[in-house]
Amino acid sequence: MKSWKRVPWIAACSLLIPLVFVMLYPAMISSVVCALWSVAVLLISVNAMKKQAEAERRAIIQSMEKTAIASLNHHRHDWMNDLQVLYGYLRLGKLDKSLQCVERIKERVTEESRISRLGIPSLVFYLQSFRASGIALELHVEIEDELQLSALVSPEDGESLTGAIADAIRAYQYGGGRSSWGEVRKLTLNFGQDHGDVVVRLDGDQTPDPETLRQLSAVLKGKKVRTEQLPSEDTFIQFRMACGI
Repeated sequence: MKSWKRVPWIAACSLLIPLVFVMLYPAMISSVVCALWSVAVLLISVNAMKKQAEAERRAIIQSMEKTAIASLNHHRHDWMNDLQVLYGYLRLGKLDKSLQCVERIKERVTEESRISRLGIPSLVFYLQSFRASGIALELHVEIEDELQLSALVSPEDGESLTGAIADAIRAYQYGGGRSSWGEVRKLTLNFGQDHGDVVVRLDGDQTPDPETLRQLSAVLKGKKVRTEQLPSEDTFIQFRMACGI
């Protein structure tokens, strides 16, 4: 891919050759050669840029496919673990433990179903594949009943909200208040509506420092997503976005 990036620059630099030729031999044939050379450079540059764009598109698709495959494998592994645990409890006759296991499975199915109904492809893909990303962070998602963000915000605003959530989770992951060795930190995403606005609250065990808030606000400057810091020890940060497509 890098070699294709250099082709337009090499072709552009090669224009110096016919220009020097024209300066040394100012004749009609020199001008014709220069014009033909320029056309050839233009065609080569356009073709190189097309190939570069195609290579980048393939790289993006391959990256998404790998993430999707890893996510599916992770979900399959989780389901197998749950079924094995449930089967073990049933064989031992521990009905109370079996019921608890079934409830956990139901809760996860409900959570994933509500995530898929959010309707913003980038956000759904990010949340569904988060567990497969290998990040040492236990993420829980709580969504108001029947909440569909795709019916409340435009696709562009949905992309902005997804980016804000990903940036905040990254800031929480690498921020202060790290957990002790071997302990997995937890973060809860709450999606809801408040006075006609979409509200996303991140609850964890730390509050963001002023520099983190400043950076998040700078990234969201000019967009409809607003940051809010609530006076609560459990709330990391809250995003608010006015509804409207």
